[in-house]
Amino acid sequence: MTERFNQAAQSWDKGDMRQSIAHSVFQTISSRISLLNNMNILDFGAGTGLLSFKIAPLVKSVVGVDLSEKMLEQLECKNSDTISVKAICQNICEEPLNQQFHGIISSMAMHHVEDTADLFRAFHLHLKRDGFIAIADLEAEDGTFHSHGNDGVHHFGFERDLLRQTIENAGFEHVRFHHAYTVEKETQNYPIFLVTATKKS
Repeated sequence: MTERFNQAAQSWDKGDMRQSIAHSVFQTISSRISLLNNMNILDFGAGTGLLSFKIAPLVKSVVGVDLSEKMLEQLECKNSDTISVKAICQNICEEPLNQQFHGIISSMAMHHVEDTADLFRAFHLHLKRDGFIAIADLEAEDGTFHSHGNDGVHHFGFERDLLRQTIENAGFEHVRFHHAYTVEKETQNYPIFLVTATKKS
């Protein structure tokens, strides 16, 4: 999986669909969560930073974590004197960061993680008290979303009720689902949700 993302990194941002998803996810996050200039945010599966750089101007700092070095190289190329995102190539489920955050965001990365329950436990560990998550991914689909095939895809989207239970079991409350975007393809539409929750006090 990581190799495929490394190979795709250089042309990743040229996809209109990816740009549209990132824009809509950002708009949905910012309409549901108060992003403050004292916040430190973690972007899980940050890739080239399509979402990170939309969030960064509104908060104190953004750390983008991903398993693809080449994707993160593209992210780092976007850093400037005015807006920058720190890139970390690390599996936070196996090797947690030595830092906690006010919030964790993510767009279209969760379906590439096999153990979703373990992922949300890792999110819980990386959050400050009352910290939030805002995670966007596909509603349950039939496995046809990825035109390149399903190598490295562990979930064909997510059933909301099952995901809610997983999130609550990991120590979160106030779980809310919001429609973020719909990918329209020739044969089918694929809705994308944003799920938000807060770490229990």
